[in-house]
Amino acid sequence: MKILVTGGAGFIGSNFIKYILSKYPNYKIINIDKLTYAGNPDNLKEVARHKNYQFVKADINNAAVVGQAMAKCEAVVHCAAETHVDRSIKNAQDFIETNFNGTYVLLEAALKNKVKKFVHVSTDEVYGSRPKGFFKEADPLNPSSPYSASKAASDILARSYFITFKLPVMITRCSNNFGPNQYPEKVIPLFVTNLIEGKKVPLYAKGENVRDWIYVEDHCRAVDIVLHKGRPGEIYNIAGESYKTNIALTQAILKYMGQNSSMIEHVKDRLGHDFRYAVDCSKVSALGFHPQVSFEAGLRRTIDWYQRNERWWKKLQRK
Repeated sequence: MKILVTGGAGFIGSNFIKYILSKYPNYKIINIDKLTYAGNPDNLKEVARHKNYQFVKADINNAAVVGQAMAKCEAVVHCAAETHVDRSIKNAQDFIETNFNGTYVLLEAALKNKVKKFVHVSTDEVYGSRPKGFFKEADPLNPSSPYSASKAASDILARSYFITFKLPVMITRCSNNFGPNQYPEKVIPLFVTNLIEGKKVPLYAKGENVRDWIYVEDHCRAVDIVLHKGRPGEIYNIAGESYKTNIALTQAILKYMGQNSSMIEHVKDRLGHDFRYAVDCSKVSALGFHPQVSFEAGLRRTIDWYQRNERWWKKLQRK
């Protein structure tokens, strides 16, 4: 199979590419990435010279380049996105251009190239907050931030291409990812790198907000299953089923790194901060997906990776 991966130099995209090339020796990957601040060629140094890997530096809004890159590809795994909520609150324009307009360009190219499978990688944040219970795939979307709104809009657009044009689109909505190569603006790598440097960790308000955490390799495994076993037109929630308040997450990081609560700095809460995300993942479980890496094991691996790879993240800090 020949797969076009968008945003493959980012956190999830790079881990997915490495996972696929390792699992399927005969598969070919074309990675198209604009290399924004979060797109890092160092994330793919292990496969940069792999015979079945090709990199194309381009914006997914460039229809000509996208069409050429997608030619003869059987599948598209669309990971490219602006994802940081805080950045979307400050300036939403990039989120609209990449997450919505970029998705439109890809869908049009997929139609013209008669792509057999189009996996649109989305987020559980499109559902909004839920104090208890779990969102199912058919539940209404209620995004709270410009980021999640741009992803919800792209989800709806992607599914419309299945309904109208029968483009074989499948949508995945995953909970919070963590693991190696995650840009250190996200909470876990931010807290870990701060602690390595002897800095305090900035915790929103009292840290009572709840998130579900999934190790990035498990997310890649789930997308792989959807790619091969999913049904066109379907949406699949993906969860790690490891629910933690932000304060519990912080305490787990502090404990592993031999620190205590004196290293916590409580800061003003984020605007429109969703209280709790939680999704029902029975549909993807029915396809055979179950998380294999526990939160505790994944957190140990992640912290160890950042401790061993200071050069990787300090290079980003200098930029």
